[in-house]
Amino acid sequence: MTDNALTIENVRKDRGKATVLDDVSLTVNPGERVALLGHNGAGKSTLIKTILGLTPLTSGRVSIDGARPGSARARRLTAYLPEAVSFHPALTGREQLTLFARLDGQGADIPGLLDRVGLGDAMDRRIGAYSKGMRQRLGLAQVLLGQPKVALLDEPTSGLDPISRQDLYAIIDELAAQGSAVLIASHALTEVEARTDRIAILRKGVKVADDTLEALSTQAGLPTKLRIRATGTHADQIAETMGGTRINGASVEVLCAPDQKMARLRDVAAMGDAVADIEMTPPRLEDLYRYYAKEGIQ
Repeated sequence: MTDNALTIENVRKDRGKATVLDDVSLTVNPGERVALLGHNGAGKSTLIKTILGLTPLTSGRVSIDGARPGSARARRLTAYLPEAVSFHPALTGREQLTLFARLDGQGADIPGLLDRVGLGDAMDRRIGAYSKGMRQRLGLAQVLLGQPKVALLDEPTSGLDPISRQDLYAIIDELAAQGSAVLIASHALTEVEARTDRIAILRKGVKVADDTLEALSTQAGLPTKLRIRATGTHADQIAETMGGTRINGASVEVLCAPDQKMARLRDVAAMGDAVADIEMTPPRLEDLYRYYAKEGIQ
């Protein structure tokens, strides 16, 4: 038994002469939500397949709460929601989820689960009439059904409208609150920025980042953006004093390094009534992703 629900140690996967995963290590603790980011071909799907026991490793080790991937115990402890989820079109949502519950050998409140994912009014409709978003919701109900130790979600918001995306992440939050370790592979940077605890980034099979958003921002040293709105005709004065760039005639944009931020704010305060307002924008996940995923960053 390990403290981590999911442990990935020095994993390497070769396909012929190509190395798909190269010495990747990653842990996800119970109750933690980790975003797995990377360009297409970075190795995200291969890593998920190794966790599921579908792809043998060239070297390294993967453990699900101490169990080997693909073992009966690991399968009981792991839930997976693929991007292109598929179910039998002739079954209703209630019938499909009831079948999964029987296969898992457990009783469950099927109507309650379907209502929880927003399918309460559609549980007796055939899945063939479901939209892609509704099928994603049914897939999430299947994840919830197993009360997993580890939940692997591959592009879980694919095909969902904005409200449905919010609902889905609320359910992911519930999963984590109940102790599940959640690994989310996604391209939706804005979503995972706000709804995950840690960010891991793969580039060409190599893990190039793994930390909280704040820590990654500090490590990268990316600048914070200050946008200063001038009063009257003071924009030129502010631009000269701050060394910034005029924006829309009445504002000045200044980039400052992390260790200069407080000094720059004091400079702004010293200009008194010349300043009408100030907006401060720290580096976003998109900026950090571009930094860590670019060529040469390790």
